[in-house]
Amino acid sequence: MQKEQFGELKTLYTDWNSKINVISRKDMDSFYLHHVLHSLSIARFINFVPGTRIIDVGTGGGFPGIPLSIFFPETQFTLLDSIAKKIKVVQAVSDSLELKNTHAVQSRSEEFKGKYDFIVSRAVTNLPDFVRQTRHLITQKPSNAIPNGILYLKGGDISAETAPFKKKVFITPISDWFDEPFFETKKLVHLPL
Repeated sequence: MQKEQFGELKTLYTDWNSKINVISRKDMDSFYLHHVLHSLSIARFINFVPGTRIIDVGTGGGFPGIPLSIFFPETQFTLLDSIAKKIKVVQAVSDSLELKNTHAVQSRSEEFKGKYDFIVSRAVTNLPDFVRQTRHLITQKPSNAIPNGILYLKGGDISAETAPFKKKVFITPISDWFDEPFFETKKLVHLPL
């Protein structure tokens, strides 16, 4: 089932992208590498236990949330974005794939209420601002192998934005897992909250 769901992703996004631009057109050629595999780098870092609650803040077209929800069918995902047309695409893709573990919501993270084990995101804003906007969403009751908090996918030099968190932040180069040149500057940041 998961293999078929991953196989359908590009067709679904190509169709939706022709109506509502959620992924840059030039990026569609590298859809699986730039979006799906990049999202799944989180699965290389942690194997979520069944029942884990995750919120994807600033999900855009559904990344990293949709690939992760396919990969972890027993984990609950809330995909959050403030832009209605993006949430429309996320909901439609989720419905087409019959993902029972995803819930798409249009809201700003600052106004949203709920408690989650992890916040996942792909470079929505600088890390200190992101923490301020989202930390209220984290539950303090851990159930996974790593502490609850933020799992943030970010590229480039992130030393300035991780500096305020000093020794509390863990940074893993995604190139440790994947050899493709696209991942050379990409990192996974784990910030326990």
